[in-house]
Amino acid sequence: MPTISVVMPAYNAQDTISAAVRSVLAQTFTDFELILVEDCSEDGTYALCQAFAEEDKRIRLYRNSENKGVAYSRNRGVEAAGSQWIAFLDSDDMWRREKLERQLRFIEESGADISYTASAFVDEEGKAYRYILHAVKKLTYNGLLKGNRMSCSSVIVRRELMQRTIFLDGQLHEDYAAWLRIVRGTGAAYGLDEPLLIYRVSGASRSGKRVRSGLMVYRTYRAVGYPFAASACMTARYAMYSVGKRMRMHGKGKDENGSSGAV
Repeated sequence: MPTISVVMPAYNAQDTISAAVRSVLAQTFTDFELILVEDCSEDGTYALCQAFAEEDKRIRLYRNSENKGVAYSRNRGVEAAGSQWIAFLDSDDMWRREKLERQLRFIEESGADISYTASAFVDEEGKAYRYILHAVKKLTYNGLLKGNRMSCSSVIVRRELMQRTIFLDGQLHEDYAAWLRIVRGTGAAYGLDEPLLIYRVSGASRSGKRVRSGLMVYRTYRAVGYPFAASACMTARYAMYSVGKRMRMHGKGKDENGSSGAV
């Protein structure tokens, strides 16, 4: 079996999935399998996935019988994985070529069970932001509670941990809930402060979507066991973190290392 399984759910992603898949196939570390879980898209995503699976034997393609959502699709990919490590990449994000090589070396050096990297950002057209979301070398559970620093597409985690945790379905941030439950057990996640992930920012990040996202954050805290009052307070704190992040992204505040302006 390969060293690492890369899980990529895909739904209506025909405009971005080629760049995502190509960024995996271009990795300097080559001992991986790429598990594509196609979620009954209404566009040409499945045909693209089929073409990639025919092109490279490291790609395994699954298709859901009906549209099931991202949590189900990620869980199906995790269940199919046979490697010691699992990495996640969403179908609209991309990796730097050395992402797997650098992060697996970092895992070996740090002894991490779960790790993540810093993130760079592009808009829907691929134009880069100057902002970098930095990674904390040792991210504790209490630190993670303040805000989700761990972009899903940057995470590598031991397979057995992910299989025990699974992604929760419903109107919540399923990845954040998973990281909270895992880090509560491991004590910390370890961050490699190199922007090896290129995260595509959706134009859907408008005020109405932010209200919905706030409700999803609240439900996430509830799902991991916090009562109403505590969840409400932590959601308010998370909102402040998110506002600061957006300001830094647009060059209106300090970056996470304390410098003025964007990185």
